Amino acid sequence: MNNLPKRWKQLKFHHKQNQAFRSPIRFNMCHSGRRSGKTELLGKRKIILKALKGNREGNWRCFVGAPVRHQAKKIYWADLKALVPQQFLAKKPNESDLIITLLNGSEIHVVGLDRPERIEGIPWDHGLLDEYGNMRESAWEEHVRPALSDRKGSCDFIGVPEGRNHFFELTEKAKTDDTNSWAVWHWPSWEIVDDEEINSAKRDMDALVFQQEYGGEFIAFSGLAYYNFRGDIHVGDYKDLYDESKPLVLCFDFNVSPGVAAIIQEHGINTFEIGPNETISVVLDEVYIPEKSNTIRVCEKILEKFKKHKNLVICYGDSTGGAKGSAKVRGSDWELIRYKLFNAFGDRLYFKIPKQNPRERQRVNAVNSRLLSFNGNVRLLIDKQCKYTIKDFEGVRVIEGSAGEIDKTRDPKLTHLCFAGNTEVELIDGFCKIKNV
Repeated sequence: MNNLPKRWKQLKFHHKQNQAFRSPIRFNMCHSGRRSGKTELLGKRKIILKALKGNREGNWRCFVGAPVRHQAKKIYWADLKALVPQQFLAKKPNESDLIITLLNGSEIHVVGLDRPERIEGIPWDHGLLDEYGNMRESAWEEHVRPALSDRKGSCDFIGVPEGRNHFFELTEKAKTDDTNSWAVWHWPSWEIVDDEEINSAKRDMDALVFQQEYGGEFIAFSGLAYYNFRGDIHVGDYKDLYDESKPLVLCFDFNVSPGVAAIIQEHGINTFEIGPNETISVVLDEVYIPEKSNTIRVCEKILEKFKKHKNLVICYGDSTGGAKGSAKVRGSDWELIRYKLFNAFGDRLYFKIPKQNPRERQRVNAVNSRLLSFNGNVRLLIDKQCKYTIKDFEGVRVIEGSAGEIDKTRDPKLTHLCFAGNTEVELIDGFCKIKNV
């Protein structure tokens, strides 16, 4: 095709990628690693080419779906518009409904599958489900599959594995299909991504997370949630590392029974033999109030030991501010923390709060990666006096057969201190955006 938009950059040829891109099979499963080209090829370029080809009736229609609408828009909308040759547009793309209409009558819809009913009642020729492992398990069988029946539409499923959930089960089912209706495609990221980036990921991620995220493998998470924790490696006498001239990190888990917080400092090359741009998180102390706690009491315990701290004090915690806990007393938990700590720390008090809480598995993966990376790097240490934090790391388990979700029914007293510390680790490692409040 002549006069393609600049967005059509030449890609490095990869045999399996090319097979998946040209697959004549009706339903295609692709669980390749991150940055492996599956979204660019199957989710964008394949969609555009199929839309440009259209059908005899002049009403070819497809949807491109992600777990939620704003995610689908962020991943696809700008790129799809940039990939369509302007001379083939019937009219300007519909920015409110996220629909691109071509001169041949083809339509491309960008949708969120958080409300699967958005695609019901419309005949579809093709569909694309991105990050399928994060979608509702019922989305495919109850909503998408029936919507493809009228026109015998096709569908591609892409995403990085999320443990062994419904994405894994459907992939395994596709492997045993004897109707020639299903195909499974997979290639690891290191066959596409340059060695420098792969080696960087190995330094930052633990082995299992790396195999899942870059190897595109379905990892069976079972047993201990923090499987990389080793008392002889991660626990020691670190309280003397406290430095009043360095920033102090306070990590809150807004709970009543128990009420907890983790006190952490980041130490770098001057303390440990690590890379010049790396830091190690050291859990120096903890607050643990077994019963009838609230945020004010937790803050008072922190002030007993650290009210004379001279550098920045940075508070981490979940985005909701514990609406079911201390907020019943007076204002939100974040307001209570500001109220209680401001007199001691003044304008040195900062808040780092995610816009929304990351998924539980994401938080656990971030901590496991700090405990022990693929390359054997340890970037999280715990002082031996933090006995409840250590107990959490030793005892928290995942739900057997799940995608790695925490089992909170086994011992309700566990998970809180780990989750307090999780927040600081995941934010530092860039798993979600932060903001000052």
